[in-house]
Amino acid sequence: MNVMFLGTGAGMPAKSRNVTSIALQLLEERKAVWLFDCGEATQHQILHTSIKPRRIEKIFITHMHGDHIYGLPGLLGSRSFQGGETLLTIYGPKGIKEFVEKTLLLSYTHIKYPLEIIEVADGIAFEDSQFRVAVKKLEHGVPCLGYRVVEKDTPGTLQVDKLRALDVPPGPIYQKLKQGNTVKLEDGRELNGEDFLGPHQEGRIVTILGDTRICEQSVELALNADLLIHEATFGHADDQLAFDYFHSTTSQAAKIALEANVKQLVITHISSRYQGEDSESLLNEAREIFINTDLANDFEKYEVHKQK
Repeated sequence: MNVMFLGTGAGMPAKSRNVTSIALQLLEERKAVWLFDCGEATQHQILHTSIKPRRIEKIFITHMHGDHIYGLPGLLGSRSFQGGETLLTIYGPKGIKEFVEKTLLLSYTHIKYPLEIIEVADGIAFEDSQFRVAVKKLEHGVPCLGYRVVEKDTPGTLQVDKLRALDVPPGPIYQKLKQGNTVKLEDGRELNGEDFLGPHQEGRIVTILGDTRICEQSVELALNADLLIHEATFGHADDQLAFDYFHSTTSQAAKIALEANVKQLVITHISSRYQGEDSESLLNEAREIFINTDLANDFEKYEVHKQK
């Protein structure tokens, strides 16, 4: 599991930062990529990466501002041209279904794969045997969402050495024991699979927030996350500007990370007013409060490791 930033700027493209899009790459887990937001020219950014549009399984939209959705119609069309055949599901706030359907209709864009669009609010946006994605409304000028991606815990590894020491031959019985079942051997012995499994491996948690003022919902979504991605459109000196425009500052993002007890914070959605050394000052402001902070740049990748 890793996160790649395809765009890290706010409002409009800049020379050093494209507008927002984040790829959660789950290639080992499910041979898929999930996108979070799809700002203008996201598909151009993808061309500079190893990401294959046909691998994009889900797109989670935080809100309907243009710098988060203008790249969506083009990407959907290109995915069809590039051989995408599998189901693509889009999640987002009210309005995302109308936006996508009307844009595709009016541009005469025909896609060859099934497309599902689900409008979500507070609750569980998606869940299967591997992952659960929780969603909450944040505090922005328009309805805006934050997403908490939770990888479910996995059973411990089968302790084969212990089985061999008991003269248990390899075969289908190992699979049953690995599933935690109780099995009866030919010699009459009964073995409980739970006795031959190592410790459960905790799943990872990645929280990706849309644009927002500092709020309690952010803490709830980020609680104990391995990685929190939080907007920091403005520096600490511009806290009134951030409030007026329903955004967060570097120090506010760091306070959320600290309160939520996250392992790592990455700040993104940086205003174009901050260039060069000014960008470094944003990072330093956040690190004064939460030391394990990075400032995202386009095409940077962050690994989210399993706990040992």
